Amino acid sequence: MVSNFRQQEILEIAREQGKVTVDGLAERYDVTVQTIRRDLAELSESGRLERVHGGAVMPSGVVNIIYEERRRLNEAGKKAIGQRCAAAIPNGASVFMNIGTSTEAVARELLDHENLLVVTNNLNIANILAANQSCEIILAGGVLRRADSGIVGGLTVEMVKQFKFDYSVLGCSAIDTDGDLLDFDGQEIMVSSTAIQRSRKVMIVADHLKFQRKAPLNICSLRDVDVFYTDGKLPKSLMEDCVGWGTEVEIAEPAGLRGRRAT
Repeated sequence: MVSNFRQQEILEIAREQGKVTVDGLAERYDVTVQTIRRDLAELSESGRLERVHGGAVMPSGVVNIIYEERRRLNEAGKKAIGQRCAAAIPNGASVFMNIGTSTEAVARELLDHENLLVVTNNLNIANILAANQSCEIILAGGVLRRADSGIVGGLTVEMVKQFKFDYSVLGCSAIDTDGDLLDFDGQEIMVSSTAIQRSRKVMIVADHLKFQRKAPLNICSLRDVDVFYTDGKLPKSLMEDCVGWGTEVEIAEPAGLRGRRAT
């Protein structure tokens, strides 16, 4: 449980920016660094934050974050990514969209598009796009995963195989420094991998926080992707790799957050 209003605000800042620093918080709240260290220690002990040198970050590791919590992480960044990705999808396109809060952000930006065909294994995306009267929505059948309203399994894969998409818009749980896209669920990976094979253009949407997380299973590499949409600069070595692979990198950092991530 969060013990005071300052700690709740610290959590909100960490969700928005991915990281908080002791010095930045002490200046923000006009308290001593010792007071902030106690706040961060309590938040770390409760599992809400993970301590790092000079501050704290949102928890990482091989345990996935509760879906509702993931929705609140870096909402502004995901919105910017969604806007940039949606702007590249023309009216009348056929699109596959998988499970994830970043793909949901893209769906919200597609509400004014006309005559789309969207196939998805994400009930949340279907519900979002239901407001677009000209969008034909096809749900890929399979096993419902209640934790995130995803649909997975062999039936889902077989249905996805029936299509040839203009675009796939895919999220992931983590990105390794070598450019590997990672996830937690092997069944979900099978769906995403099939969509990649059945798409003319593959778009990955993932915010900068995915570089701070870990997951055990490999989906593919950024070398297999046409366009990568994110909201922060890539490590220099990975950016150089993307150039060599021919993977286009689109950075859609929200204007309101520029310069604030060191708070």
